[in-house]
Amino acid sequence: MKKIKSITILLVILSFFGCKNETKDVNTETSRSDNEIKENMKKKEVVYQVFTRLFGNTNTTNKPWGTLEENGVGKFNDFTDLALNEIKDLGVTHIWYTGVPHHDVITDYTKYGISNDDPDIVKGRAGSPYAVKDYYNVNPDLAMNVDNRLEEFEALIERSHKAGLKVIIDIVPNHVARNYQSLSNPKGASDFGAEDDKTKTYDVNNSFYYNPGEAFKVPEWKNGYQPLGGEKTDLVDSKFEEIPAKWTGNGSRASQPDVNDWYETVKVNYGISPDGRKDFDELPDGFENEDYKKHFEFWSDKTVPSSWIKFKDIALYWTAKGVDGFRYDMAEMVPVEFWSYMNSHIKMKNPDAFLLAEVYNPSLYRDYIKRGKMDYLYDKVQLYDTLKHVMQGHGSTDNIPPILSDLGDIEHHMLHFLENHDEQRIASPEFAGSAEKGKPAMVVSATSSTAPTMIYFGQEFGELGAEDLGFGDPSRTSIFDYGSVPSMVRWVNDKKFDGGQSTKQEDKLRDFYKRLLNFTINSSALMGDYQDIQHYNHYNTEWYNDKVLSFVRWSEDEQLIIISNFNADNTYGFELQLPEDLVQKLELKDGEYEVKDQLYKTYTSTLKVENGKAQVRIDIKPLESFILKIK
Repeated sequence: MKKIKSITILLVILSFFGCKNETKDVNTETSRSDNEIKENMKKKEVVYQVFTRLFGNTNTTNKPWGTLEENGVGKFNDFTDLALNEIKDLGVTHIWYTGVPHHDVITDYTKYGISNDDPDIVKGRAGSPYAVKDYYNVNPDLAMNVDNRLEEFEALIERSHKAGLKVIIDIVPNHVARNYQSLSNPKGASDFGAEDDKTKTYDVNNSFYYNPGEAFKVPEWKNGYQPLGGEKTDLVDSKFEEIPAKWTGNGSRASQPDVNDWYETVKVNYGISPDGRKDFDELPDGFENEDYKKHFEFWSDKTVPSSWIKFKDIALYWTAKGVDGFRYDMAEMVPVEFWSYMNSHIKMKNPDAFLLAEVYNPSLYRDYIKRGKMDYLYDKVQLYDTLKHVMQGHGSTDNIPPILSDLGDIEHHMLHFLENHDEQRIASPEFAGSAEKGKPAMVVSATSSTAPTMIYFGQEFGELGAEDLGFGDPSRTSIFDYGSVPSMVRWVNDKKFDGGQSTKQEDKLRDFYKRLLNFTINSSALMGDYQDIQHYNHYNTEWYNDKVLSFVRWSEDEQLIIISNFNADNTYGFELQLPEDLVQKLELKDGEYEVKDQLYKTYTSTLKVENGKAQVRIDIKPLESFILKIK
């Protein structure tokens, strides 16, 4: 979701839901459940996020506000067996198809019985994937035959599984499109809002919040913005009929939301009154220590708000179709008790379901993991933001180890990434200006914890995200308009998926990602223990530089020393020291050990151990990283 990042919004969210905050003792030992995770999961996971409608589109017109006919659109069928096998071979275990549920689009599908969507409440021409119009069907843009769009997606699920990839799609529980209307409800299901008492601002079983007696008004456009870039159509009239007006997705209660509000969506009511009262049962103290089966049992005899049931049924509908997991948009805007209810129901059907959520308030992390039964959260406001500063040249690597330490008890649950659809492209001038500057950060992101790694399609080619396609700003690949992604077009190469048109630089970068990701998913050490050696070298060596980061990962059968140089200009040569307690943990006897880089297999050095102390000579070039395996 394109977010409004303001302190005011955050305070509104927290006060509205009254979420329970858990503080953490930094000395907390790894929990029993996380030890079980390490024992049961021997390999890391890698998620490949792909914006589905952009992946296979090879039309390079990229006209601002261009129509589907002008700019083209990718299809489910573009993910051929060959394409999926190439993605799998990159070192990927899960593929997140972004933008699959049927959301508002400004393309006429009325001949298929689909109502037109109003540009006055749609962002872009292709629409926001986070303004879902029908949760029981898929985006008609993505189908070769619109009548068979659901069957085409089911076939894609099957092809993905055949390639060895697990499938993730989005669920957006906080809000739905203003004009939500399902044409595909299964028997017994009804639309959000269909049974609402619209004479009330709030009722526990209303899907939405209302302003009785007031009509919705389209935002007052500012700074030259016009829907569809100013194109004149019958639907662009600054009007949208909604009586009474509903509250907007980001929590705005105004009948005329601001242009910066999420005006294309309406907020879902989870049984929390406007004054913050929770009209549902809360989890008992200590339930953060219970597994999903106990959570499922807890809710089995409870009455819950109707919106909870609707979203649970949606999740189970897609689970039954073979979807292996979900990415939850803006999960912290929904009460944690709902997640306990929702996720425990999913896990009862599929214990291995991959459940990933956006939560940006660190004080809520443990609440949503332990009580909400989330598998993974974005590690954005700590690790990602810190790595971004270092990549941009004005941050210190000294700030990274404390983050990893602070999250130590939940480290497995904090998914790492450097790009996604909401963030700037690494290579964009607004971020780092060079994809090469992402390489040391990617090594750190992928190897510093047991958590999954995520990459965004095109990241492996150094995509710039420079196109101005209409709604939104360059530096982020547009999620609102029709278009194509230049580096992907070159790799797709007329559906050969062989990089036949890729530049040499793109080929080299993809080779780096392929080497790194494949190493991570096959390394036992990366599912084992971690120790920072940055602090030790800071205070015990003369060579220390805060543009270099080093740490050690190990398991019973693999020991790794990992070093990354974030400096784009300087080569460093130094004797890297291992503290005595680490030498003991690694059970290294006095003597010499060969260490060899596992990325390119060309760099070797010698680890010398004498009287319980160890050091290894390192000569590392600008933006270079080593994953040194101790022989």
